[in-house]
Amino acid sequence: MKLRHPTLIKAAGFAGAWAIRLWMATLRFRYRPLGSDLPPTRYDGPERFIYAFWHENILLTAYLYGPSGAHVLISQHADGEFTAEACRRLGLNAVRGSTTRGGAEALREMIRLSEYAHLVITPDGPRGPRRQVQTGLVYLAARTGRSIVPSGFACDRPWRARSWDRFVLPRPWSRAAGVIGEPIRVPANAGRRELEQYRRAVEAALARVQEEAERRAAVPGVAQRTPGDGGVSCPCIAKGWSLSCPLI
Repeated sequence: MKLRHPTLIKAAGFAGAWAIRLWMATLRFRYRPLGSDLPPTRYDGPERFIYAFWHENILLTAYLYGPSGAHVLISQHADGEFTAEACRRLGLNAVRGSTTRGGAEALREMIRLSEYAHLVITPDGPRGPRRQVQTGLVYLAARTGRSIVPSGFACDRPWRARSWDRFVLPRPWSRAAGVIGEPIRVPANAGRRELEQYRRAVEAALARVQEEAERRAAVPGVAQRTPGDGGVSCPCIAKGWSLSCPLI
């Protein structure tokens, strides 16, 4: 059953946000920057960034990036209203639009917001193809002058939905990892061919951080993966203090 009434959507968003908080707080989270340490929740420098991650990792990202107050692009489809409300309750600000609906208005709004706020985008959303970057992300980076920060998130042996993105549902009390790469700046005067080159570069960078996050999230000895070496292990989540954790 699809929610349509505004009051029901607000109530469902409120309940959904708290369910996500309680659920994600059970995870044993490890964080690792591959270069500059730029998570939006603790970066206090003057620059603003565009944080990109795969659509399948929305739950973890909304929870971890929520306290930053960043602006996230969410589709205008009916199901997106619930997602937008839950994101607002988690601390993110929703901008409604996608490549198939309301895209031009959303792009103009994101360009305006980039002057003072971080942006959060799933470059393979809202309908895929899975783990393929769409040109809109690099075009936005060129127009705004904001660098793209590739972000990867993973959980050990998660449940996955039978959706186009194989949506990740973390197992409670499992290991999770977050990895961010070096910022990628797209020249403002980039032409179509150069934009395609940067699109491929961003896609490759997202693949790298996602692979590293999956490697670090794996339980040692399971699925023949190498256990993580280093990174920052966050004791706050394990002890239930995640809402005030300085690492996320």
